[in-house]
Amino acid sequence: MQGLGSFLPLILIFFVMYFFMIRPQIKRQKQEKQFLSGIKKGDRIVTKSGLHAKVLDFGDNEESLILDIGAGKAKFERSAISMEMSVKANKPAEEKK
Repeated sequence: MQGLGSFLPLILIFFVMYFFMIRPQIKRQKQEKQFLSGIKKGDRIVTKSGLHAKVLDFGDNEESLILDIGAGKAKFERSAISMEMSVKANKPAEEKK
């Protein structure tokens, strides 16, 4: 019985870490994966480097996107797209305040 009492703080720390660190990160990864797979032609996106663009077409392997960046076309990987910034950029002006 005393052995279980000495492991109780470690078990408690594990559960706290899981519910406050690991579980939210897994949920965020799922949301980002769903967002990236749902990108379609004509969507306005923002890359992780801050480049605002419009999706023109998909690359050869469906993992790359051809974007209209205003000065021409550029090819980016899906992993370079920022979900948070793209969602913020597509919000109407009154919701941004």
